[in-house]
Amino acid sequence: MIPLWCKSNFSFLEGASHPEEYVETWHELAEGQPWALTDRDGVHGIVRAWARAKELGARVIYGSELTLEQGTLVVLARDHAAYRTLCKLITKGRLRSEKGKSLILWSELLEHHEGLILIWRDGLIRPVLPKVAWQLKEVFGQRFYAGLSRHYLDREKAEEERLFKHSKELGIRCVAFPQILYHSAQRRRLQDILRCIKHGVKIHEAGRYLLPNASFGLRPISEFQKLYEDRQDAIAATYDIASECTFNLSQIRYVYPSEDLPDGKTSMQWLRDLAFEGAKMRYPEGISDEALRQLNYELDVIEKLEYPGYFLTMWEIVNFCRTQHILCQGRGSAANSIVCFCLEVTAVDPIKMKLLFERFISLERAEPPDIDLDISHERREEVIQWVYQRYGRNRAAMVANMVRYRPRSAIRDVGKALGIPETSLDRMAKMLSYRETPLLEDIESAGLKIDGPTTLQLLELTKEIQEFPRHMSIHPGGFLLGHEPVHHLVPIENATMADRTVIQWDKYDVEALDLFKVDLLGLGALTHLNKSFELLRRHRGVDLSMATLPQDDPETYEMICRAETVGVFQIESRAQMAMLPRLRPQKFYDLVIEVGIVRPGPITGDMVHPYLRRRNGEEPVTYPHPSLEPVLEKTLGIPLFQEQVMKLAVVAADYTPGEADQLRRDMAAWRSKGRIDQHRERMIKRMCAKGIEVEFAERVFAQIQGFGEYGFPESHAASFALITYATAYMRAHWPEEFACGLLNSQPMGFYTSATIVDDAKRRGVRFMPVDINVSEWDNTMQPLGQEFAIRMGLRMIKGISEVDGESILAARERAPFASVRDFAARTSVNRGLIRRLAESGAFESLGLTRREALWDAQALDKGTLPLPFETTARRPILDELTPFEAISWDYQTSFHSPRGHPMQTIRQDLQDRGMPSANDLLAQRDGAWTHYAGMVICRQRPSTASGIVFMTMEDETGFVNVVVFPKVYEQYRILTKTQVFLGISGRVQNQYGVVHVLAEYLWIPRFTDVNSVRLKSRDFH
Repeated sequence: MIPLWCKSNFSFLEGASHPEEYVETWHELAEGQPWALTDRDGVHGIVRAWARAKELGARVIYGSELTLEQGTLVVLARDHAAYRTLCKLITKGRLRSEKGKSLILWSELLEHHEGLILIWRDGLIRPVLPKVAWQLKEVFGQRFYAGLSRHYLDREKAEEERLFKHSKELGIRCVAFPQILYHSAQRRRLQDILRCIKHGVKIHEAGRYLLPNASFGLRPISEFQKLYEDRQDAIAATYDIASECTFNLSQIRYVYPSEDLPDGKTSMQWLRDLAFEGAKMRYPEGISDEALRQLNYELDVIEKLEYPGYFLTMWEIVNFCRTQHILCQGRGSAANSIVCFCLEVTAVDPIKMKLLFERFISLERAEPPDIDLDISHERREEVIQWVYQRYGRNRAAMVANMVRYRPRSAIRDVGKALGIPETSLDRMAKMLSYRETPLLEDIESAGLKIDGPTTLQLLELTKEIQEFPRHMSIHPGGFLLGHEPVHHLVPIENATMADRTVIQWDKYDVEALDLFKVDLLGLGALTHLNKSFELLRRHRGVDLSMATLPQDDPETYEMICRAETVGVFQIESRAQMAMLPRLRPQKFYDLVIEVGIVRPGPITGDMVHPYLRRRNGEEPVTYPHPSLEPVLEKTLGIPLFQEQVMKLAVVAADYTPGEADQLRRDMAAWRSKGRIDQHRERMIKRMCAKGIEVEFAERVFAQIQGFGEYGFPESHAASFALITYATAYMRAHWPEEFACGLLNSQPMGFYTSATIVDDAKRRGVRFMPVDINVSEWDNTMQPLGQEFAIRMGLRMIKGISEVDGESILAARERAPFASVRDFAARTSVNRGLIRRLAESGAFESLGLTRREALWDAQALDKGTLPLPFETTARRPILDELTPFEAISWDYQTSFHSPRGHPMQTIRQDLQDRGMPSANDLLAQRDGAWTHYAGMVICRQRPSTASGIVFMTMEDETGFVNVVVFPKVYEQYRILTKTQVFLGISGRVQNQYGVVHVLAEYLWIPRFTDVNSVRLKSRDFH
């Protein structure tokens, strides 16, 4: 018997198994027989099922359980035309409904039915046969079946009698039709939890929401046949249906949309014209023979693969951005292409950088290229809507992002379903990192009994539900464009965001099917640069852009070498800052290496330290073989980038470019599937045939293997390095514009506004607090003597909305505010926000202290505005805030302080206790024992660090890098994860100009005031 009604976890909180698990289990149980994946109102999981079935040589039938006006039914796609019809039907149901729901009309099913097989149960077990049944019979004919579902339920006997009666009246066949919700009965418990989550009930209150037994799983064919042994005709019908359903996803034929072309030209002619015109601009002194050869070669490859439309689309999008003054830049493997460079899609010259085109496109691979276009993140929506308008909603839809259960969300949802108090779940979830599996210690710290049965269930179910799709979201910027309507390929549905539609596949599905995806990604660094350049033009009359920045500026590189890079794109993290004084970048390619070297690939492959030793002259530069010198010369004999690995395979092992790219792909998957091993014998044999000693060949392969899944492309690093240099230049030469633009671009980057402000103050930038009569919505530059200060904008106040800001600015344009009461009367700002503005000091220019302004704000509740009202109670004499209170109130109202740092108020006490500042630690010798107290601003626990936690701490003088080894972490687990104001005792590591504290003890400093400051840390572990 063939199971024809299987729902995976892509039915979202219904099915309790991955599609791949169904494929694998049924392949073992049924000796190659097919099965049907019929998720509710969608085909979200079919690509994963198809891909795994392809690997195993198995077969899957594709369909869906559709929601109609009354009940549901299952349809299966017989052929490609039927699959297109199914996608169209689902699209209609989804687009008329709110996100996450679908409703198909009977009239639509009767109209769009080509090739579909219909199995109905709901309508045929009713006492009275619905009228629509006869219409379905007339339209579907022999493709209409009655679904006979058996799950040992009391009501089934009566339902079967009605179903047999109605099917006989209609003249349709019955088919064995059990509902399958998991691949193994062991998942029954998880399926119960999923149903509780879906319906918002606790397990002990769920009642009829739960299924009564564990008969909803896959089982051997013999057991299915025994279940229906009295209805051999129903069993036979499953095989008849399976034999009719021949559709396979491999049959999909995708055609990229063609462009409207001038003068009757073909797409390829138009692309050639644009590329050669761009070459004149890129090479004003004339294109070199090498560049010309490469340009012609790439254009020939693009023509043979029929890709010109894709490149014309990217050119058109970039051209739109340029005409609208939207900063954008292509990156990724596209930077390997001179065509992209000449079209101004990318900014890196691949000839000058000696990049590898086959990393981008290969005739052998014949897979769609991937161009990522970074766009100023605040204006990306303009570009997205333009794409919709340009191609139409039928031919353009955004790619999905499947939001999956991670430890924190799993703890909350599963725990709530088990009836655990939400306060305990919240404490436990906050203790976990993004990928960290909960332990018994986490449960105990949340106040739960570690030996209770519910606790053990929580741990087991939380682990089991990991990676289950929770709901469908939207990709940051991936578009699927089609020559024909996209819903011929995959259903389209509404996104949460207005004016957005999204397909039911994510980027991995799109890549697996070799579909073209246009990625329009928001990049905060481009917004930051754009705003900084604009401030520079407005206030100083200096016109700069990324293209006109002075190159190889010594002052910029000196700043980078000092690791003064807060806010500098790609090199502001703790790890990057620790690397900069050791690598000491002096030119652009050094930045390319800096961007690429602090990555898991070079780290796990043990490439970093050998490279640094060679760069610093501590060991000689050697090559495994002379033929590899041209490949590895730029990186001193150490492979750091994916392109180098590919070139290495071509030069040393006579790989074709296509084989080399397959090596890259297999290298990326070797940890999980061991695919890299298939290259070992081939590579070593070929290298030895070229005269390379076997030990050298082994060493080369070991280096390749060391990259694992984390190799970083040189083209990507080069594209990012351009933005790195631009942001570093602005920080070095125009610190006010840099800081103001960065604050106005938040949220983005690595650090909070508080850290950005304090870092800028240490560089001499002056800040002025929010003022209701001066501040704009954004932070602004305000003349102060011969220089400029940054006036904090209204946006910095906690909880303020743009609507509030517009109300304040509109009222102030008519007349300045004269009092708190006047402000309240003329704006729509709520009382809570007025009190927060008072606490922030925003009314100080009216001659009011913060406490006086707060008194007046509290008094507003005693009268009805806007009628005049004078309180009879005189304001008492109120104490001034202490310096610490002023800073603390700043943090409470805006998470930063333009007036000072919390630590500066206790510095003398710390010095009296012999505790150094961050600046003092820089002078301490390597190995010295120290005690340090500071504010934790960042925590990281990277997967490549063997359980080590890295913390960045801060005081008023700078940063301190802290290393917490696993044993110390386990001893001080809660303090490491949660404490904001933290004390550290340990050894100083002062090497190569980089200082760390290797923590041995963690403790809470006994300064009550500082412990009360609400400082936010950014935790990335």
